[in-house]
Amino acid sequence: MKIKQKTRKSLTKRFKVTKNGKVLRRQGFSGHLNVKKSKSKKRRLKRIIHTNKFHSRKIRKALGK
Repeated sequence: MKIKQKTRKSLTKRFKVTKNGKVLRRQGFSGHLNVKKSKSKKRRLKRIIHTNKFHSRKIRKALGK
């Protein structure tokens, strides 16, 4: 009998899984020290991006999806 895996609650706040199975995440490096970053860099860091295939598989498993 297989034990049911618990959902990692910290990951539910940070990642979203689309209905096609892709995992979305926010980018780092935008929390502080933003004065020396250009406007375009700050705009780029705001975007939500897809995780790569390797990490998305692991995240989906930890989320129980």
